[in-house]
Amino acid sequence: MNARLIRFAAWILAMASSVAAQPAPEPRLPNVTLLATGGTIAGTGTTSTTTVGYKAATLGVDALVAAVPELAKVARVTGEQVFQIASENMTPAHWLQLARRVSELLARDDVNGVVITHGTDTLEETAYFLDLVVKSPKPVVLVGAMRPSTSISADGPMNLYNAVALAASSDAAGRGVMVCLNDQINAARDVTKTDTATLDTFRAPELGLLGVMEAGHPIFYRASTRAHTSATEFDIGAVKELPKVGIVLAYAGSGRLAIDAMIAAGVKGIVHAGTGNGSLAIDAKAALVEARSKGIVVVRASRVPGGAVARNGEADDDALDFVVADNLSPQKARVLLSLALTRTVDTREIQRMFWRY
Repeated sequence: MNARLIRFAAWILAMASSVAAQPAPEPRLPNVTLLATGGTIAGTGTTSTTTVGYKAATLGVDALVAAVPELAKVARVTGEQVFQIASENMTPAHWLQLARRVSELLARDDVNGVVITHGTDTLEETAYFLDLVVKSPKPVVLVGAMRPSTSISADGPMNLYNAVALAASSDAAGRGVMVCLNDQINAARDVTKTDTATLDTFRAPELGLLGVMEAGHPIFYRASTRAHTSATEFDIGAVKELPKVGIVLAYAGSGRLAIDAMIAAGVKGIVHAGTGNGSLAIDAKAALVEARSKGIVVVRASRVPGGAVARNGEADDDALDFVVADNLSPQKARVLLSLALTRTVDTREIQRMFWRY
């Protein structure tokens, strides 16, 4: 071997050793945007044992992120303060603004998922609205807390960590909008707040959870079969205001007063949260028939927390031209009816939507 070949072989060996000595590149973390809206997760109390009577929505998004430095291990997180409210003050106008911002973010190549911090009182309604209008398979996760940030064993930091880890996971794509608290993953359509105070309040009693978070990774057990996100027909691009839909709760002796008030207020739809299988008392039925004659769409739901309302069961829905809510809660039936009315007033089409979504 001549000197030139020897030098060349030595150079090759040196280059190989140099490459081998280089540390392996760090895996590129997903980009997750955190949209903060307030709620208990951003709340503070006067003492470390204050879990009632605290003030919600006092901490900003930067403080929420700073409180959980472990977020940097699962995603590159950027934050935006969209609202700063307690969730009982959430309105359809807020939903439209939030949905548009979520859609703008998910349309970007440099955003892999979105997490929304939210008060727990109306979290399930916001989640279902987003589930029906966000047109992206990328993960959208809503998260909250049952204890303020200042309390002993505050649940917000761990909930937030899990929510960001879920939104950063490729396994979460295409599963619709999700709710993640107490190490559990639930579908926006199915989940509801079941307890006023406990940490495991968010449940899907009939259909069960989608999965759990374990060591910062999602483990899924089922998927929702109802159409959501990219598969829905709802487009809020030109919607300036959602049609007004009210909920009327039935109870012994409730009569027609609330229904008449809804009619007078000019609502476009009424969800009647009836007793049992969506039953209609005599006075309530008469008032709802009058509402329908004025063009108001009537949906029969139930105040019972489980079970579907059967069409033509407790009322002749075909003859009355009413819609049934399937197994949606009254508050979620209101969300779907509001969106349905942006598309049509045909009750047959609206009934199709209630069975599809």
